[in-house]
Amino acid sequence: MIGNRIALVTGAGSGIGKASALALSAAGWTLVLAGRRAGPLAEVAAAIVAAGGQASAFAADVADEASVNALFTDIGQRHGRLDLLFNNAGLFAPKVLFEDLTVAQWRNVVDVNLTGAFLCMRAAFRLMRVQSPMGGRIINNGSISAHTPRENSAPYSATKHAITGLTKSGALDGRKYDIAVGQIDIGNAQTEMLNWAEPVMDVDHAAQSVVHMAGLPLTANVLFMTVMATKMPFVGRG
Repeated sequence: MIGNRIALVTGAGSGIGKASALALSAAGWTLVLAGRRAGPLAEVAAAIVAAGGQASAFAADVADEASVNALFTDIGQRHGRLDLLFNNAGLFAPKVLFEDLTVAQWRNVVDVNLTGAFLCMRAAFRLMRVQSPMGGRIINNGSISAHTPRENSAPYSATKHAITGLTKSGALDGRKYDIAVGQIDIGNAQTEMLNWAEPVMDVDHAAQSVVHMAGLPLTANVLFMTVMATKMPFVGRG
């Protein structure tokens, strides 16, 4: 049992975010669930409470600076601290030919996957550096696409490659505040977002990997972890 440590999961209404929130709650964390859709967040929060955990939901758009600031202000006022940020919110662009991508499609993915991750990290830094005891952990959801892209996925792959740079910068800049920053790269976890015919793994394996990273003392950090379906095409994409 971890005790009353506070964890924020973005994109917590479905998929990896939902599974990770449930797993973190089972490990003893108090959850703040964030996402754009209030209904699914409320359902996840209710499931956590029904299982004996503690959770609250906050509808927020990670791509919007004011929305992110409101989310973290609420966390500071409600809980007084934040011990873990799982920077999970993300989306795909339509699978179209590279030359047919619109600027609007590109910006939509960049705004959520990259700028959204930055905004949440920045807000977490601002809270974690002044709380007592100082420090905390940030886990960024990268992807296998942070290493090897799929066809017709330039916006998603570009943002996930960029998340790696953001993770490294955060890990370096967070040291003086006892903030540990790491990245989990997940391959083919079975969720509603996964719609291609390849080997998959249970999403709970990804969630338990998040729990493992989150449970380390701040003197230790998993900088990068890859967890994937064993037989998925990745190494050589075959």
